[in-house]
Amino acid sequence: MPSPEEKQAFASRLKQALTRSSKKIESPSELALQFNLRHPSEPISAQAAHKWLNGKAMPTVDKMETLAGWLGVPLQWLRYGIPETTAKSRSKPAKKSDLGNLAADEAELIMRLRAMPEARRKLIMDLVGQLSLDGEMWSE
Repeated sequence: MPSPEEKQAFASRLKQALTRSSKKIESPSELALQFNLRHPSEPISAQAAHKWLNGKAMPTVDKMETLAGWLGVPLQWLRYGIPETTAKSRSKPAKKSDLGNLAADEAELIMRLRAMPEARRKLIMDLVGQLSLDGEMWSE
């Protein structure tokens, strides 16, 4: 059974996929209707869609497959937050010695990052993480 944190994370990814999708869904009722048009077996209610969007429940795997296919996102990402390419090719984390020589602009970026207050550094790291995830997820 998924934890409350997993449900919240799923809800966040679902909202992100819906926002980026060309299919504009603005309510749980609309989500349920559009989902039911695409899902081959049992339909969902607007209440179930509401629970998905608010992190109170997660769909079953077959429903998640329908969502991923409909919204054009990798199932691994929607379910776990991991891009398929990352999940399949996860390797050892980079070490400082693996970074080699930095380009001048990279060194300047790191120096500026180090000079920032901790709160701003965290914002930048979160932004870079999101942008890199977006690049992996939406490249297909």
